[in-house]
Amino acid sequence: MKGPRESGSRSLARAKWLLTAQIAGAITGVVLIVGALMLVMTTTGQRRDAERDLRFYVARGSIESPPPCVWMFAQDGGSLRRTPSAPADLPIRSSLQRVASGDGALVERRRIRGIDYLVRTERRGTAVVQAAMDLRYQLQERHRLYLALTVAEVAGLLAALVTGQVLACRAIAPLEEALRRQRRFVADASHELRTPLTRLHTRAQLLVRRAPTADIDKDLRTIVSDTRQFGEVIEDLLMSAQLGRATAHRELVDLAAVAEWVATAESARAQARSIVIEVSRGPGPYLVCGIPAALRRVVGALVDNALDHTRPGGHIELTLDRTGKRREVVLTVRDDGVGFDQDQDQRIFERFKHGNAGDGRRFGLGLALVREVVDSHGGRVTAVGEPGRGAAFTVRLPPASAEASVSP
Repeated sequence: MKGPRESGSRSLARAKWLLTAQIAGAITGVVLIVGALMLVMTTTGQRRDAERDLRFYVARGSIESPPPCVWMFAQDGGSLRRTPSAPADLPIRSSLQRVASGDGALVERRRIRGIDYLVRTERRGTAVVQAAMDLRYQLQERHRLYLALTVAEVAGLLAALVTGQVLACRAIAPLEEALRRQRRFVADASHELRTPLTRLHTRAQLLVRRAPTADIDKDLRTIVSDTRQFGEVIEDLLMSAQLGRATAHRELVDLAAVAEWVATAESARAQARSIVIEVSRGPGPYLVCGIPAALRRVVGALVDNALDHTRPGGHIELTLDRTGKRREVVLTVRDDGVGFDQDQDQRIFERFKHGNAGDGRRFGLGLALVREVVDSHGGRVTAVGEPGRGAAFTVRLPPASAEASVSP
């Protein structure tokens, strides 16, 4: 169950590994390119040297005592001279016959009984001379080069990963610090603002009771409403800043009791607008493991959203049920208010997005916080609506086993 803080940390961690992978990939690519160039240069150099040596041996070499790994043959008329201890499968007689018939010098690579040879055949005076070089030692050198390049690539990859991780940590560190400072500021500012705002709200309520005229009473009630909405925004900011703390205490929460509590708390506001709030429930229990204050804020935000978008005389229903193989705890808040276009079902959960429907101002943070809290509790929230025919918000949470005290 991941909160916004953990989500931000995970995003930074992914950024670190992405940067590490990019640095490691760049270094590995350089090593591969260098290795490929070395291999091409070595292979090309070996072949060029072998052809040059064979050209010299055919022109001037001794048939009886050629250099190591080279065997020579000379055919003059019907006689064939050969290097002592030359392989029985040599010479390549077809090449000797072709050159004897008038072809020019032939250079070819032949594989005989699993051994690679580079063979050159050409005419020297009246004889046709053929020199064959055993390429096994060149191949052995090439294999040693392969092994060295492989070891270098593995070592380079490990060094690249370490270097990339160090550089990525240094690059991401300022972002992590900025994120921590931002969260601290939101939490501190919310704490500092909450107390004086609560006092202002309370004093405004007291003044409403003492208002001498209807106009002053109306203005004071507007102040009370504004301070209440301002307080809700501060509570949302504080909850959003604190939600992902690892130290947040989780316990068993009866979601049905939370729904009843919220319905009761909002009853006076609903009655003032002739809106009916009902709570219906199927077979329980409705226990989830979570943060009580956060879950109360979820239900409160959904009911508050419904009240803001339900016309006077409307109806709001909170329904609780258990569904699916996991017996998920399902809470649905349904209203018959102004609704919304279904293609906006994801946009309404974005921070500080607000619609132009309903009586109240929508700051956008409330529904955004609903999704953050539900996601942090391993659940999901969906919304369906139709313009003019109301909306329904459904929260699905995994059930909890009874291992802790229940908190409403």
